[in-house]
Amino acid sequence: MAEKFLELLVTPVVAQAQAQYYGHSQPRPGGAGRDALTDDEAQFIQSRDSFYLSTISESGWPYMQHRGGLPGFLHVVDSQTLAFADYPGNRQLLTTGNLAANDRVCLFLMDYPQRTRLKILGHARTEDARQHPELVAKFATPDMRRSIERVFLIDIVSFDWNCPKHITPRYTAAEIAALVEPLKRRIAELHFRV
Repeated sequence: MAEKFLELLVTPVVAQAQAQYYGHSQPRPGGAGRDALTDDEAQFIQSRDSFYLSTISESGWPYMQHRGGLPGFLHVVDSQTLAFADYPGNRQLLTTGNLAANDRVCLFLMDYPQRTRLKILGHARTEDARQHPELVAKFATPDMRRSIERVFLIDIVSFDWNCPKHITPRYTAAEIAALVEPLKRRIAELHFRV
């Protein structure tokens, strides 16, 4: 775990809850700067085909939104920056609007088959695709560039890997097809012998 994560999230009331339930609170590191992604985090992020993005509304309510695309659609620009192209959706623009008032975000990335999850804290901003064609060209697939409305840029503050406990393995249709294909071939071989 990167040190800044606990420094930011283990507040006095969190430490009090830890002490109440476990008899003590976790030590809270101090003075850590922003945490940089390693190759492990970068590879994990670039292999995801979806993630959840949470923001905070002006009224103080959290809002979480799913984002999806081909693996690699969430780009690791460098060890402290992520980016992704945003397409038209339900036209509510809750995430985009929330960022205008409070730029704090949390990304939640899951690998269900491997029972692995990564949480990322950061500051995000959006750039209008009409005003930044260079960002669209950099972060959108060629076939989708015309439909991009904005590009999200996220400055990473910290991250944390979670334990695999209680993660139920789930598989995509493509993952299941890859797992079943050798069985199909074997069944066909056996059927041919009969």
